[in-house]
Order: sequence, then structure tokens, then C-alpha cells
Amino acid sequence: MDILIRKATTADLDLVTRIEATCFPPAEAAPREAFKERLDHYAGQFLIAFDDDTPIGFIDGFVTNDEILTDEMFADASLHNPNGAWQMIFGLNTMPEYRNRGVGGQLIEAFIDLAREENRKGVILTCKEEKIHYYAKFGFVNEGESESDHGGAKWYQMRIAF
Repeated sequence: MDILIRKATTADLDLVTRIEATCFPPAEAAPREAFKERLDHYAGQFLIAFDDDTPIGFIDGFVTNDEILTDEMFADASLHNPNGAWQMIFGLNTMPEYRNRGVGGQLIEAFIDLAREENRKGVILTCKEEKIHYYAKFGFVNEGESESDHGGAKWYQMRIAF
């Protein structure tokens, strides 16, 4: 599938909020206020995918020197360090009607490329157990159960180091 991927701007607040609310259950979805703060602090670490003019997904996360992705990071965008070593992934969202068509994979690969271009040490994410094999296809290594209890779920930290 041929899609366009671009960095977000603060003007994309409603767009990313709508996609997130569609893709995640309420206990896990970030609210509009959180996205406003995130876009204000690190819009350049958001990549949005489009099918022509239709927004179909996004990936985001800030940069830090910390090597463990914590729940606090989701809540406090001011922890973003533009000179940090590690690119975190907070969310990968693909609209339901575009799933299983390679959109998420293209977003992940573009985010990994961005981290490489910015000379990061690598990319870190947390995911549920059923997604471990998916992220492993892109080179992420499972580091075991995360301390996160975001949304009341069990999460696993994964890392790709350059």
C-alpha cells in the first residue's frame, strides 16, 4: 500500500486524538490534553500516515536518556530530552479499516529510520504479549516483563539497538 508519512505539527491535535480514541480502549487511550502537551513538547517525534488526504495512523514517543520506558513518561511530556539517546514509542495506531495492510509496519520502519538519522542509540517500546512476535519482525528484542501497569494490562519492554 502506498502511503504518505509526515511529521506532525501542533495543528494535528484533533487528528491524533481522534485516531487514538478509535484505536485504543478508554483505559489505555491518551486524552486530548495529553496529546496537546506531547505535540507542544515533541511534535517532531510524531509520524502520521495518510492514504491520499485521509489520516490512517500515527506513531509517537519522546526521546530520553533513560533506558526503561515508564508509565510516568506517558503522563509527563516535559521529560522529553531532544538530545537523548533513546527514542521511545508510546503508541502505534492504525485505523481499523487499514489494519493488516502494512501501515503499522511502514510507520515503525519510518520511526526507526528517524531515530537512526537523529543518531539515537535505538528505539524502546512496551507491548502486550501477543504483539511481541510482531515487533520482533522489525528487530526488536524482548527484554521481559515491564514494570508498567498502564491500563491494568501486563506489558513487555522491547528494544532495538543500533
